[in-house]
Amino acid sequence: MRGLERDRTQESANSRASDADHFNQINDGFGHAAGDTVLAAFGALLTAWAGPRASVGRLGGDEFAVVLHLPADRRERLERLVRMLRTPVTPDDGRTVDVAASVGAATPDVIGSRDLTQLQRAADAALYDGKRSGRAHLAAKDHATVPFVNGRRAGRPGTAVWGRAA
Repeated sequence: MRGLERDRTQESANSRASDADHFNQINDGFGHAAGDTVLAAFGALLTAWAGPRASVGRLGGDEFAVVLHLPADRRERLERLVRMLRTPVTPDDGRTVDVAASVGAATPDVIGSRDLTQLQRAADAALYDGKRSGRAHLAAKDHATVPFVNGRRAGRPGTAVWGRAA
């Protein structure tokens, strides 16, 4: 993601829309071309939501990260993002794909750090709370202490293979 070094020193928040809900079902049911269209749509929606002063990037697979300043109405703004990411997508074949994504966010004032790695990890942990609730989830201080294995949240699929991340 371009601009991360610039944002490292700013009052910024790390918000992450990750693991598009049931993304494997989209690839399996509609095909990989439709999955690619969904990913492109998510990227465009995230970019529009975040605005021109944010850094938006795809981390890999169906995971995205956004680094931006979240104003005081952050809960409302994150909920708006969740609603935006529920916009159906129409691939080239004309079928409609219903989509959704979970959102986790971490802010320096709550986490106690502006370090992007710590913010990303807290946002990832909050994201999985959001997956369970179906709403955007703001990280609490304890989200910053969730253990990670090789850079992935412990307990996340792929982290239990012989004691290391897959």
